[in-house]
Amino acid sequence: MSGAAATAPVTAASAATADVITYHNDNQRTGQNLAETALTPSNVVQSGFGVQHLIAVDGKVDAQPLVLGAYAIDGATHNVVYVATEHDSVYAFDADSAATLWQVSLVASGETPSDNRGCTQVTPEIGITATPVIDRTAGSLFVVAMSKDSAGNYHQRLHALSLSTGAELAHSPVDITASVAGTGAPATVNGQIVFDAGQYEERSALLLNQGTIYTSWTSHCDLENYTGWIIAYAETTLQQNALFNDEPSGSQNGQQGEASFWNSNSGPSADADGNVYAMSANGVFDVILTADGFPSGNDYGNSILKLSAPVNGGLSVLDYFTMFNTVAESDSDTDLASGGLMLLPDQVDGSGVTRHLAVGAGKDQNIYVVDRDSLGKFNTANDDNAYQPLLDAFPAYAAASCGGPGPSGVYGAPVYFNGSVYYSASGDVIRGFKLASAKLPPQPTVKSATPFCYPGAPMSISANGGQNAILWAVQNSSSQGVLHAYDAGTLTELYNSTQAGTRDQFGPGSKFTPPTIANGKVFVGTQADTSAGGKNYLAIFGPL
Repeated sequence: MSGAAATAPVTAASAATADVITYHNDNQRTGQNLAETALTPSNVVQSGFGVQHLIAVDGKVDAQPLVLGAYAIDGATHNVVYVATEHDSVYAFDADSAATLWQVSLVASGETPSDNRGCTQVTPEIGITATPVIDRTAGSLFVVAMSKDSAGNYHQRLHALSLSTGAELAHSPVDITASVAGTGAPATVNGQIVFDAGQYEERSALLLNQGTIYTSWTSHCDLENYTGWIIAYAETTLQQNALFNDEPSGSQNGQQGEASFWNSNSGPSADADGNVYAMSANGVFDVILTADGFPSGNDYGNSILKLSAPVNGGLSVLDYFTMFNTVAESDSDTDLASGGLMLLPDQVDGSGVTRHLAVGAGKDQNIYVVDRDSLGKFNTANDDNAYQPLLDAFPAYAAASCGGPGPSGVYGAPVYFNGSVYYSASGDVIRGFKLASAKLPPQPTVKSATPFCYPGAPMSISANGGQNAILWAVQNSSSQGVLHAYDAGTLTELYNSTQAGTRDQFGPGSKFTPPTIANGKVFVGTQADTSAGGKNYLAIFGPL
């Protein structure tokens, strides 16, 4: 099946090159590239590593750059980096020479990228926010672009582009539309909750799994009224083949809608059986359960969800987990979906049982480790139904430089390497938790010396198999972002982009976007304010 390539942690183009074809490298969202042979803790140092190229692009880079190693374009073989911007452009650059291989605009005739919808979270324009996904075998790149026409109508479209030319492929693009039967908080039309292209934004990374492309949706800021959607399409035809709404029935206990999929640019994950996992935001959760423990109104606010592969146009909820105090957390905007969900490689517990686990965290400072074979559902008494609730994993931060003291919520995705799970919470140091007998320790095994202010540091891992592992993190700033490299085993800093003065400056770091590491390069997108005359760049770091 053509979509199967997206399930591999790293797809090798040749013995010397590797691909990064989806957010955080694989459909489990581990964030690790285990085929990096060039960059090591001994050579990622200020004297021999830094910015090789700053490539100007036409808008903010909020999507993670994607990479293909040794890919043929116009009869020549290139290591290619693909970059999408909020100006609705997609670029293909030679990752070594920085030459532009192609550039396309996804704005239809008579349209522009969307305005910011009165929201400063993505500004001054909204085009492509979510990380695209690549199918190398099929020669396709899939991306969602938002635009506005001359009559003031907004459009969300799914595009399939040629990896070689950027041209639209067969059946592309398609307008994203949806409706489901419901009486929920958003306005309904004849008993239907209708997807409004101007109301929603695709922030969560696209997922390609077993021939289906998954898009997931949230609001611009908290502009009422909205709910949570996952809308899926067949890869080969771009026909909508499944639809899920997580709040079809309305409000209970004073709760309102809003159980959308923010995820700070992370995306849904998938296992080898085709099941899809997602974390929803604060909103309606039906505390009245059915006999088998599911919400009576099918409202799943503030939950970890396990969904089936598409069946008869739907995505069925196979299992779920939500915390015992979910109603209170939703009422206080303490949502789970500020973070991203990661599926762990198989772990063996103290009894010799192989566990299939997932890990997620949001604003409540807890880490929830759940068993994918039995997520735990809802227990009004406590969180014991979770496989391992690690409470207060991120204590209130004290860093005055970050405006502390304050709560250390998670606004991003964890990464994994060699049995360790790493988190960067807002205002907190990076914390690494080494798994033992399929459990996280109550305290971190390693910590970085430096804290990262809101929203924390987007991270990625590079390693050569089990060796030479580096944790990479981007420090967000309105003036100058900073790329950091740490020894993954100790979280001792190896390099940061301020060490050589102005030599390695690249502009403001993207708020939620992790760096991409492949083939001896590190790719970092920027968020300069074009309305103030600033430039947006793709920064390429590597050996000097």
